[in-house]
Amino acid sequence: MVNRIKTYFLLGILTLILIWIGGFFGREGLITALILAFLMNWISYFFSDKIILAMYRAREVKENEEPYLHSVVAKLAQSAGIPKPKIYIINSATPNAFATGRNPNNAVVALTTGILQLLDENELKGVIAHELTHIKNRDILVATIAATIAGAITFLARMLQYIAMFGSMNRDDRKGGNLFALAAILLFAILAPIAALIIQLAISRSREYLADEGGARISGNPLYLSNALRKLAYGVNRYPMRNANPSTSSLFIVNPFSGKSILNLFSTHPPIEERIKRLERMYV
Repeated sequence: MVNRIKTYFLLGILTLILIWIGGFFGREGLITALILAFLMNWISYFFSDKIILAMYRAREVKENEEPYLHSVVAKLAQSAGIPKPKIYIINSATPNAFATGRNPNNAVVALTTGILQLLDENELKGVIAHELTHIKNRDILVATIAATIAGAITFLARMLQYIAMFGSMNRDDRKGGNLFALAAILLFAILAPIAALIIQLAISRSREYLADEGGARISGNPLYLSNALRKLAYGVNRYPMRNANPSTSSLFIVNPFSGKSILNLFSTHPPIEERIKRLERMYV
């Protein structure tokens, strides 16, 4: 509950920042920011899952195609106390998985072909239980909205930076009347993307630990997931997902980029070693 409150608080801060940026453009800018914030939240709520699945060319797998996989998901979903989600497959050698959807009744678990080939039965149960915990806790919707707003803040901050450097807000700028405002805009244009990223990191890392713990309980053994994480870390380093979008990387169970990638400096995931240690402590 505490983590949920903190997450919603951070989302509220992001929305206020977006509106504050719009205020620099006057009344029209404020109204535009309010409309933009509403549209982003509405699109994220109703279409985030479809956008992400299309982005990775995921294909829905029916029960007659993969009866065993559907059986595993159904049993774990029953243990989690949620409806059985749809199952999608992504044609990628990178072993990974994510869940998406606005609520447990409209949820999807997506698995790559690589993860199905790499993990054994128990390890796959640990991964699926992790994703079902995200669905149960409604983490995916929160993370998607946070990513959307953060992306908008970054975009608007860049626009403000260009305005501060190459343009003027109004005719009084030449007289120095808006020098302070221009300085504030320039400073915020630099700091806003950093602040948005930090908030995303805070949301993603806390929810990953909670999903690990919940997944261990749902699957019945925390070692299922800890063993899976070891294999996934090795698999991603060997077969990084080169076409992954950085804005969606936080959705995956492990960072889809190679450990050698500079993008890992801004990883939205906690260290796998720490996740494994926490899971192993649950087993003792």
